[in-house]
Amino acid sequence: MTENSVVQNASRPGTGNPSEVKNVRRAAWAGLIGTALEQYDFVIYGTATALIFNTIFFPNVDPAIGFLAAFGAYAVGFGARPLGGLFFSKYGDKLGRKWVLVATLFLMGIATFVIGLLPTYEQVGLWAPTLLVVCRFFQGFGAGAEQAGGVILIAETAPKGTRGKYASLVFVGAAAGTALGAVAWILVQMMPKEALESYGWRLVFFSSIFVTIAAYVIRRKLKESPVFQELKEVGAVSKQDTPVADVVKNGRKNLLRVFFMNVGANAHSYLFQVFLGTYLITQLKIDPTFIPKVLLVGALFGCVSAYVFGNLSDKFGRRSMYLVVTVFLFIFPIPAFLLLSTGNLFLISVVIILGFIFAAQGAVGVQSAYFPELFGTRYRFAGVALGREFSSVFGGGIAPLICSALVTAFSGSWIPVAIYMMAIMGISLFTTIKSPETVDRDLLLEEDAK
Repeated sequence: MTENSVVQNASRPGTGNPSEVKNVRRAAWAGLIGTALEQYDFVIYGTATALIFNTIFFPNVDPAIGFLAAFGAYAVGFGARPLGGLFFSKYGDKLGRKWVLVATLFLMGIATFVIGLLPTYEQVGLWAPTLLVVCRFFQGFGAGAEQAGGVILIAETAPKGTRGKYASLVFVGAAAGTALGAVAWILVQMMPKEALESYGWRLVFFSSIFVTIAAYVIRRKLKESPVFQELKEVGAVSKQDTPVADVVKNGRKNLLRVFFMNVGANAHSYLFQVFLGTYLITQLKIDPTFIPKVLLVGALFGCVSAYVFGNLSDKFGRRSMYLVVTVFLFIFPIPAFLLLSTGNLFLISVVIILGFIFAAQGAVGVQSAYFPELFGTRYRFAGVALGREFSSVFGGGIAPLICSALVTAFSGSWIPVAIYMMAIMGISLFTTIKSPETVDRDLLLEEDAK
């Protein structure tokens, strides 16, 4: 009997027995808390970029250039994500999903905590932004496999018909992380300005240690996914080629699908969460204290949105629900900026809330089960991690930087930004139209979804 037939004839997970339901709930909590930490780290950094880092780490330049430099440092984290995906993919498909989730947890948590210890430009000169970039790199390096590990572990554990529901909880965690980050900034902004710029911003980064500890307490009792256990028992794991080489050789079509399906949604997500804060402050002169508050409201809506879209993808299909998201985001940029330009705080809030519902959490709520179902068992981790994280470089990683440059180059006009948003989302929309439906696919099959 061949290795492939042994795997396919092994007992299938996904029966829904009480022990399995307990395992999937534990996996869901582990993914939720870990991704909350990842998103908390990225959101507090992104908000600090919009509010304070341009003066603390890049003080001796024009304000517009300072924002570009700060967003450049922000983009480094996204550049590190695919490198982390490459590094951890090998271990995720060989040592297991749980091992990666614990390793990335500590790497992200430590990097974020150290940012709070960094000296400012006034204290050590160019060493300050240099050290900031180094910490940002390691922050992104750990994040490069965090979400992929979480959604794969849950998707491989959940009973059929519930993968979208449970895997989407990873991104409920992402929204919760955004909400926690917003709350942290709301609290420190109550401090006097001198105290905020002296040590208040550091407290935000120190607070990540509490999320790290909470995530570890849950993850240390986590069980490996039954799909990976089946592969390990029949020897499929130890005999396979390097997962990265395997997915590039045999799963290239779906690797590209994940890349292009995610690039637009990822760009829109971080534009709504990070870039608009800077745009509202610098171009529309909105009170900076409004930004964390509206991000908090948006994140709370996002918590619900990720779960709802994940559930709907179980009922109506992954492709159908992803088309709903990408069509909306393709037509939304021009109406969004027209509403923002009114300066009305209620209408601005509506725009950001819709951005969270569709771009920040709706898209990933569908992706959580869709992307793992696109790949065969041997290189599922590598396929999801590399596809998502390389696209995040060209999506969320550089989108805020590009849009800041466009606003500067075109004297504050939002029209080039809206065109850019529609163009990059058009790529994701077209790819989704050409992609297959995968709902409830057998995840023990080695071959890719067609």
